[in-house]
Amino acid sequence: MSEATAALTLEQINTATPAEAAILLEGLYEHSPWVVERTVARAAPFGSLAQFKHALAQTVSSAAAQEQLDLIRAHPELAGKAMVSRTLTAESTGEQSRAGLTDCSPQEFDRIQQLNADYNAKFGFPFVLAVRGARGGGLPRGRIVEAFARRLQHHPEFEREEALRNIHRIAEIRLADKFGVEPTLGNQVWDWQERLAEESDPGFKELGQLTVTYLTDAHRACARRIVQDMRDAGCDSVVIDAVGNVVGRYEGTRREAPALLTGSHYDTVRNGGKYDGRLGIYVPLACVAELHRAGQRLPFGIEIVAFAEEEGQRYKATFLGSGALVGDFQPAWLDQRDADGISMREAMAHAGLRLEDIPALRRDPARYLGFVEVHIEQGPVLNELNLPLGIVTSINGGVRFLGEFTGMASHAGTTPMNRRRDAATAAAELALYLEKRAAQDGDSVATMGQLQVPSGSINVVPGACRFSLDLRAPTDPQRDALVADVLEEARAIAARRGVSLQLDEAMRASAAPSAPAWQQRWENAVQALGLPLYRLPSGAGHDAMKLHTVMPQAMLFVRGENAGISHNPLESTTAHDMDLAVLAFGHLLSDLAHDAG
Repeated sequence: MSEATAALTLEQINTATPAEAAILLEGLYEHSPWVVERTVARAAPFGSLAQFKHALAQTVSSAAAQEQLDLIRAHPELAGKAMVSRTLTAESTGEQSRAGLTDCSPQEFDRIQQLNADYNAKFGFPFVLAVRGARGGGLPRGRIVEAFARRLQHHPEFEREEALRNIHRIAEIRLADKFGVEPTLGNQVWDWQERLAEESDPGFKELGQLTVTYLTDAHRACARRIVQDMRDAGCDSVVIDAVGNVVGRYEGTRREAPALLTGSHYDTVRNGGKYDGRLGIYVPLACVAELHRAGQRLPFGIEIVAFAEEEGQRYKATFLGSGALVGDFQPAWLDQRDADGISMREAMAHAGLRLEDIPALRRDPARYLGFVEVHIEQGPVLNELNLPLGIVTSINGGVRFLGEFTGMASHAGTTPMNRRRDAATAAAELALYLEKRAAQDGDSVATMGQLQVPSGSINVVPGACRFSLDLRAPTDPQRDALVADVLEEARAIAARRGVSLQLDEAMRASAAPSAPAWQQRWENAVQALGLPLYRLPSGAGHDAMKLHTVMPQAMLFVRGENAGISHNPLESTTAHDMDLAVLAFGHLLSDLAHDAG
């Protein structure tokens, strides 16, 4: 590599003046050297590239609103006037070219020009999207147009933040170019998941949708792929167990020593995303592949389980895979039938699974150090904070109710407002109370996800309203206090409005707080990468909840893109963030090995 193209180093940035650093990193933030200058002046020296990237994002976050707006406006339109007139910066030219925006058909070009005009008219700044995809390639033009049209529907303030997040992603990719580094481990995890996502259930695959439900042909094909990936990565043994879990073990130097248990699920919701669950299989597998490549063994074994069923989509048997490991496989599940009338018993027999072997899947906790799970966040918090990793403090416990307010149906025109017994407004008042009461805790959540007025009519005061309640909190006492307050308020609303109330509890799940020592291991790992710690509860359920009943557990969250959306085709993360997750997992392994002596 010549001196002119030599990769930068952190040492150069750490020893440079702010002005010198801005020259070294010219073009990192489009026409905005102040971002680098302020970051270096405020936060240097930097211990890692990850720390530097976070510091750059913090500089933009703390900038004045007009400076942020000017930064967005410094970016060119996609396939816009600057591209046509060839006045783009070298960085933008390369990025738009890789995405094929220089080769648009006349129809595509016209469509993008109209989107540019509509977007600018609504928001007052250009559409910004990181159009460089995995391994330096460009996003397909179709996906760019889809993102353009989707984001045109956003609220202006939300879209302003989304534009800034994309600017940081563009800077992250450019920074990797300037430092000559690739997220090699993250790319490997990306490639594994892309290949696994090629399998989908019939009726969904033809639509380009990802759906993999328990023991379908696509599900079993996924299991075979995971088996091969585990073998290729260097696992010493790989089996498909009696419920369809794929179990890979990489033995340690002390075969009698307790092993580390890890993993997540490979089934999906209907029309879901590529990373929910599967990320927790492939991040530890990347660590195993690195150990195998280096010919290294740890003092303990690593057991990775790709759980066959967590989502409960084909059959109502949520956490079937992880439940089998703790002796919680329920025989009644076997007689459930799917939409085609196929029982679970029949599906398992067709897959060659032996029901009589299920009891033997129960793990002896004494043979394991504990359970750790890496998972995409499935929420917006890390994305909004520009943080790639988060420490899970607890998996929320929850209670669900199905309820109904019953009042009196009456004529909407002739019933005075002070004489109504309106069941729907009673439910609406309770819904507003849920918002207020959950916010009071800071980390509780409360949702009325279903609202139905039976036989409702536009000119009739609702005489009945059916609704659901989903109440969650990080600890059982906090959950129970939330439930007690909501029930008390629901009864008070009913009495005040002259309606009756019926509530039936539909589900109750205990919280699963992270084991303090294991949470600390994740915190040590994240800090070792130079990243700030951010602790948050998990509002969604995970396989770790089941393992929590028999052994210590702790989870690591990975940032999701697109506002953290999950259970959706837009679910996404980046190779850079997955790379950091693999490195964090490696630090956790090193920490355990050090303790094991």
